[in-house]
Amino acid sequence: MKTLFASFMLLLLTAAAFACTRVVYRGPDNLILTARSMDWKEDIQTNLWIFPRGMSRNGEVGPQSLKWKSKYGSVVASGYDISSTDGMNEKGLVANLLWLVESSYPTWDQHAKPGLTIAAWVQYVLDNFATVSEAVEELKKEKFTIVTANVPGQSRLATLHLSISDAKGDNAIFEYIDGKLVIHEDTSYVVMTNSPVFDKQLALNEYWQEIGGTVMLPGTNRAADRFVRAAFYINAIPRTDNTRVAVAGVFSVIRNCSVPLGISTPGQPNISSTRWRIVADHKNKVYYFESTLTPNTFWVNFRDVNFSDKAPVRKLNLTNGEIYAGNTVNSFVKSKPFKFQGL
Repeated sequence: MKTLFASFMLLLLTAAAFACTRVVYRGPDNLILTARSMDWKEDIQTNLWIFPRGMSRNGEVGPQSLKWKSKYGSVVASGYDISSTDGMNEKGLVANLLWLVESSYPTWDQHAKPGLTIAAWVQYVLDNFATVSEAVEELKKEKFTIVTANVPGQSRLATLHLSISDAKGDNAIFEYIDGKLVIHEDTSYVVMTNSPVFDKQLALNEYWQEIGGTVMLPGTNRAADRFVRAAFYINAIPRTDNTRVAVAGVFSVIRNCSVPLGISTPGQPNISSTRWRIVADHKNKVYYFESTLTPNTFWVNFRDVNFSDKAPVRKLNLTNGEIYAGNTVNSFVKSKPFKFQGL
């Protein structure tokens, strides 16, 4: 216990302050829900997009870019309309991109492998895989190199890690540490935040399991504390096959791990407010979305979406104070797809 406590205190001191939380709920009758919060110090101008099958893509890093054609249609939440930050494809695979300051990507040898901009990492996974196991099997071959670039309007590189979950309840975390790809795959890996690296997040959770969440839970907006709260509450809420109740419960968990809008922490300028939250229903193929600036939750029901090869790309604009309610499929408008930021 003393060793766990010492490790816990060290990690609290070294944990980075960037926010975002991701959590997965497993209910009866194959009901799987993935939730995430998007926390950033400024509005990242998110819109929702419907991408059909058969789209020709490239890694946007020049002549040696990775090239592919999308096998599956998807609904994604963009960042600055230059990146897919979150989304679900028509097979129920969900991908979430979160900040990880410890990330260090391999040096790209353009003569050895094609490159993929980190801005399209989520989209590549959603376009090509139906399950976590498929994605893990292919990505561990490292046939391409992730190429990062500066955060829009900033002089630092984007440092991110990726979580995926599927309709079977499987989960995987992808991190690049010291230039090497580290993959964590297990159905039990239902929570991910930011720093520290995932191995150390698991160690933190072990410490708090010794205490028990009904005794005390850490309440700050640090990534480590949010991880512990999410891990406790996602297991504390009722297991139900009532989708309406389950979605409400999971939204309550991810709200509990959110950072109040406009908050600032002296000496920690990178603590970021929650901008939006999603809950993705893998079984029923519904993607729920709520912004902190609007009073209600809306959703995209995939059964009403045309993902066929001939279908147009469609966009739901969220950047001008729009307020939506219910199933918003018919509110999407035909649009030219955004271009992923690359080199």
